[in-house]
Amino acid sequence: MTTKALFSIPTAAVGPTVKITFEGTVMTVPEGISVAAALLAGGARQFRSSIVGKAPRAPYCLMGVCFECFVEIDGVPARQSCLIPVRDGMKIKRQEGAPEFLGDTFGDENE
Repeated sequence: MTTKALFSIPTAAVGPTVKITFEGTVMTVPEGISVAAALLAGGARQFRSSIVGKAPRAPYCLMGVCFECFVEIDGVPARQSCLIPVRDGMKIKRQEGAPEFLGDTFGDENE
């Protein structure tokens, strides 16, 4: 298995950058790219483990359809990393198995 990053970001094209942390490793990445793109360029190979069998998973479609790119961002599990732009100070962890369901967070709590 290769240890080189599968993707790269041309250094000449990089404008403003932000710092994110993935599994304790600080990465400097271009502002505005997706979390998935930043992690892939940084050499990440496993973003989550499958619910059944704990097999390693990584982004597949990179457009929000397949859900293989789930990660935990700033303590919130099951975030689609391909749809979320990086922001300075983001703390990202691998999604291990199924996230805990914390109830409906979309509706009004008074309804």
